Order: sequence, then structure tokens, then C-alpha cells
Amino acid sequence: MQPETNGFAEQAPQYETLDLPVIIDHMGRPNPAAGRDDPSLKKALELLKRGNFWVMLSLAEKISKAGKPWDDVIPIMRALIDATPDRVIWASDWPHPVSTSQPPNEADLIEMLYRATHADEERRRILVDNPARLFGF
Repeated sequence: MQPETNGFAEQAPQYETLDLPVIIDHMGRPNPAAGRDDPSLKKALELLKRGNFWVMLSLAEKISKAGKPWDDVIPIMRALIDATPDRVIWASDWPHPVSTSQPPNEADLIEMLYRATHADEERRRILVDNPARLFGF
């Protein structure tokens, strides 16, 4: 599901009853300034408990209110990883088709994932094992 720029909390009801894998793109576009009280983050965490919802760690550069290196998004990433480590995948949003400014360096985005994760095993799960299981390869 592609969330609106103000987050996906209001969109979520149309997806809640689906009985198939659903990927919450762009972490649901929560507002990092709101922290764990953000309605979109709360809704994502709730839906992840159902077992058929997945979350994509992507678009941190646009979600961030602090700007590069987007560290204000790391607590959101951690909350999602901690909630469901086996249903988190990563993406860079390349080629950044709707960017109105210079797109980020992809290496900086993957570096952010390294800062948000605790170990190589966790990174492997997010980058390799989880997507392989979700997409069947």
C-alpha cells in the first residue's frame, strides 16, 4: 500500500481485512517528530501483529524532519524492526521518480540501515531472507 504524504492511518481501514500479504510502503509515512504517538506508526505496529502485513523501510529521506543523515527516522525503523523482524524489508525508492530535489546517494541510504540495525544477522534478514520469503525466491 502506498501511503499518502500525511501518513496512512486514515487509509488503513480499506486494507485491514485483506487476507493476503500486504506491504506497508515507506514505513507508513509516520511523522518522526511525533515519535511512537504518531497515528500511522501506531497503525503499522497494530497491523504487523496480524501476520500478513509487512513493512518496507524506505523513503527515510522524505519522512525525516531533521534532514540528512535522517537520524530522526531511526527510532521509527527500530520500532518496526523490533515489532516484526521477520516481516521487514528494505528499499531505496530508486530511481526516486517524484523527487523535486536532488535524490539521495543510495550509499547514504544503506548506511542509514546499518545505523538502524544491530547486527549482520538482522541486516541479512531485512535485505535477503525476508524479501526471499515474501517474493518466493
